[in-house]
Amino acid sequence: MKTLGIAAAISLAMAGAAHAEVTDSGAAGFQVRHVVEIAAPPAKVRTAALDIGKWWNSSHTYSGDAKNLSIDASGCFCEKLPDGFVRHMTLVYSASDAVRLAGALGPLATTGASGHLGLGFGKTSDPNKTQLTLTYDVGGYAKGGLAQTWAAPVDGVLGEQVARLKAYAETGKAQ
Repeated sequence: MKTLGIAAAISLAMAGAAHAEVTDSGAAGFQVRHVVEIAAPPAKVRTAALDIGKWWNSSHTYSGDAKNLSIDASGCFCEKLPDGFVRHMTLVYSASDAVRLAGALGPLATTGASGHLGLGFGKTSDPNKTQLTLTYDVGGYAKGGLAQTWAAPVDGVLGEQVARLKAYAETGKAQ
């Protein structure tokens, strides 16, 4: 899995009116938060978010191909591998206005960390727009400290994914 690169930084910068930050951090964990307005109604954004294999960046997968990602009816955010699979996260809450998943993404899965990823699909004054709010709370143990080692790269990677989800929900194509 690759860390944030130049392309991710450019994608994040092009995300429009996105607001992103590491909102809290300490030796035992951190929270990242991304807020962006998407020119699509909440139900469409929610559907797009769950179609994760269409918009997630392939460079942030184990298989090298985002088409191997899915969130299935059992709640598994999984990735097919040639000789197995990866359970990245588990869907623990699903409603029209929010989706919540539990688990440690990417290289965090090789540490003692756990996480909670929330996606909120907020209504705006325009019924054809959505305020997407992504939060990812990570806690536990990682050599060198979670916040010091992981907060900035995780924030960058998730910012890239939010930009790709926005593009997919608005146009049907990820960046």
